Amino acid sequence: MKRIILIALAVFLYFSGLNAQTKSIKKSPVLTEAAPESVGISAERLARIDQMCVDAVKKGDLPGIVSLVTRNGKIVHWKAYGMANNQENKALKRDDIFRIASQTKAITATAVMMLWEEGKFQLDDPISKYIPEFKNPQVLKSFTYNDTTYATVPAKSEITIRHLITHTSGIGYGVIDGDERMKMIYAKAGVTDLFTTEKITIAESVKKLAKLPLHHNPGEKFTYSEGLDVLGYFIEVVSGMPFDQFLKTRIFDPLAMNDTRFYFPEEKAGRLVAVQQKKDGKWTKYPVTFYDTDYPVKGAKSFFSGGAGLSSTAKDYATFLQMYLNGGELNGVRILSRTTVDVILANHSAELFGAPDRYHGLAFGVTTTIGQDKGGNGSEGTFDWGGYFNTQYFADPKEIVIGILMKQTQGSVNDETGWKFRQLVGQSIDD
Repeated sequence: MKRIILIALAVFLYFSGLNAQTKSIKKSPVLTEAAPESVGISAERLARIDQMCVDAVKKGDLPGIVSLVTRNGKIVHWKAYGMANNQENKALKRDDIFRIASQTKAITATAVMMLWEEGKFQLDDPISKYIPEFKNPQVLKSFTYNDTTYATVPAKSEITIRHLITHTSGIGYGVIDGDERMKMIYAKAGVTDLFTTEKITIAESVKKLAKLPLHHNPGEKFTYSEGLDVLGYFIEVVSGMPFDQFLKTRIFDPLAMNDTRFYFPEEKAGRLVAVQQKKDGKWTKYPVTFYDTDYPVKGAKSFFSGGAGLSSTAKDYATFLQMYLNGGELNGVRILSRTTVDVILANHSAELFGAPDRYHGLAFGVTTTIGQDKGGNGSEGTFDWGGYFNTQYFADPKEIVIGILMKQTQGSVNDETGWKFRQLVGQSIDD
């Protein structure tokens, strides 16, 4: 009987994947490599990126880097530098797999908006309509450090889907929260933050989270949060599919992002780059702390963090961003409508984000005119984010440029490649 149920589920997921996305009238090509000059990029100026990466590894600022640049849908720079694992003397390859942590958020937000396009919900629906445990949220009023007890007051409003996707819900971020009280409250409640090798599901963790107090009333402030983890479970509720399967069948398979997953089988485990730290002047493997950095290839493999759980390659993530630059389509498959992409990239945080040069949309941080005119940030409308293990990306819709830096470090590092990279990509344009 169990075998019949598993076969039925496999058939359901297979056909769901086949029928998940619509064909597009438009057919943009997949990413392929081309000469820089063919898309208005100076090879001579592009070499400055190459030198920056070589120098960063040579000086010991980073153990390894994969850098990738595209323009007009063509890869003009894609190289690996340094080591994937210094202890094993393993050289880094450009198709190696990196933990992308918070770069997961944009992919989860995209999945949310795909369901929104199907009319499954409205952005200002209360999340309690779909996850009842969030009904009647409470805001933290006082906290006693001696025994971690606390008092609350009723929130002025319900948490909405828009609040969750824009980090304005008031939910915290547990172990990496800026408020020590929230760290203690989340730990005591057993909420799983970020990553784990333990056997737990997002449904279990999110339901624990729903019972905890908020930093502030929903919609009042921008507080970086586990809202995208909540939305990962929301996707399961609304779609009726496990979150990892939804992403695979609805985004990864259609875009041929075959190396983007929460967890990897043994045959791909060797391509996972080690997380390293600088200790006594040498690069060493980062130790097990509140999580094991080997979570993508070991453990229960059952926790699908919508805010931080995915791993990917530079090219896979560039493919995802190119879909956005194409207005939601790639290779004749439409993931999102162009009009939905416009909504996603619009300003949904207003002044709450706290920076005139940037705002937060529904999936990314976005550069304003002020940010553009400061220099080094790309054109107005450039969207970006980064990850906990020192990865960064940006996509410039005006110049049709993508830049990705993949690194895997934790702890203090003397790394200036993030800001330098964006400047060097911009100066390489020669049209």
